[in-house]
This record gives sequence, structure tokens and C-alpha cells, in this order.
Amino acid sequence: MRAGQVEVVGRLPYSSNRTFLARCCDDEGETPAVYKPVAGERPLYDFPDETLYRREVAAHVVDVALGWGFVPLTIARDDLPLGPGSLQLFVDHDPEQHYFTLLKRHRATFQRLAVFDILANNADRKGGHCLLGDGGHIWAIDNGLTFNVEPKLRTVIWDFAGEPLPATERAAIGGLAKRLKASDDPLRRELDELLQRDEVEALQRRAKALQQPGAFPHPDSSWSFPWPLV
Repeated sequence: MRAGQVEVVGRLPYSSNRTFLARCCDDEGETPAVYKPVAGERPLYDFPDETLYRREVAAHVVDVALGWGFVPLTIARDDLPLGPGSLQLFVDHDPEQHYFTLLKRHRATFQRLAVFDILANNADRKGGHCLLGDGGHIWAIDNGLTFNVEPKLRTVIWDFAGEPLPATERAAIGGLAKRLKASDDPLRRELDELLQRDEVEALQRRAKALQQPGAFPHPDSSWSFPWPLV
């Protein structure tokens, strides 16, 4: 994915932005990936133009820093067939499964994902963005509408509203907050390249708040729920 030849296989349907299945190849083999070119991003009034692919990468970077394993490997490349964009490792999954079918069996995992989405300020967590992969692993894809400076949480994961934030997740975010505060930390430098300065600072403020004892928020309007739900 990082250096191999990339070939577009075809367009993936049902996406609001142009999204493609790609094949990444080198002498050692090939792997499928989801390719989101910046040229295929639909302008939005509340997100800067041509930034969604970098937010996809930033979500992976933050997830790796936390060690939670939700976001498949996601990178940015300029030398792609349809121009610069993101490549995300394609996850083999059961298409019949989604958040609403998986919640009962994976409650603790989704509680952690809810914390991640609050931290990332995810404005579009649909049920179908939660995939059941091999070995029962839960993946979280479509993370482009994230890291806005303004509060934008829009999600289907409201089942934990009012419950205390778990201490384990708060501790992990505390470590992240320290790294975000240090301008010379590799994590901070990488996020500074992917996001605007005020967005990284807003992420730092959310991390600082989430490491304190508190509770999951409640939805406060109909806008709090994405559509379609799956």
C-alpha cells in the first residue's frame, strides 16, 4: 500500500463521495484497498474542501496511538491513478452484520468505539460503518467527517448515554493528551501535517476533558443521529 503499484478495480456503490476498490501490487504480492481520491470529495459547508482523505488518515493515526485497533491501515499518497487521496486496507467482513446486529455480543467494544468517536468528533458514525471481520474483530471505517473544531458528534452509538466513561479508556486518552501537548512528539507532528492547527488543538482539548471522570453524552437533537442509520 505504501509504495506498490495501485490499480483501480472499480467504483464502490452507495458512497456519497467517489470511492473505489483498488489493487496494490508489488513483487511480493497484492492486497485490496479502498481508494478515496480528493478529486471525488463532495464539498461540504462545515468541513474545509479537499481535507476528508487526510481526516481518514488522522483517524488511523489516533487509533494506532491509543492501541485500540478500530481503523484499518490508512495512508495518504499523491501518486495514485485518480490523483492524491487515501488508501485504506480492505477488510474482509460479513456484509449482513452492522452495529445494530452486533451490539449485544460486543457491548464493551462498542463502548470503546463510542469514546473514540467522541474524541475524534465523528459527524457520521452509521451502523454500517461498523464491520465484523475475521476472528470477531470489530472495525470502524468511513472516518472522513472527523476532527472538526465545532462539536459535531453524530452517531448511532447512543446506547451508553449517561453511563460513566470507563477508567481504562480515560487512562489511554490521558496518555494521548500528553503526547498532543508536546510539539516535538512524532504523533503531534504527524497530526499537524494532516489537520489544521486549530483542529489539533481542539482534539487536544477533547482528550484533556475525556481523561477526567464523566459520563457519555446524550443526544440533544434529531441532528445527533445520521441518516440512513445503517
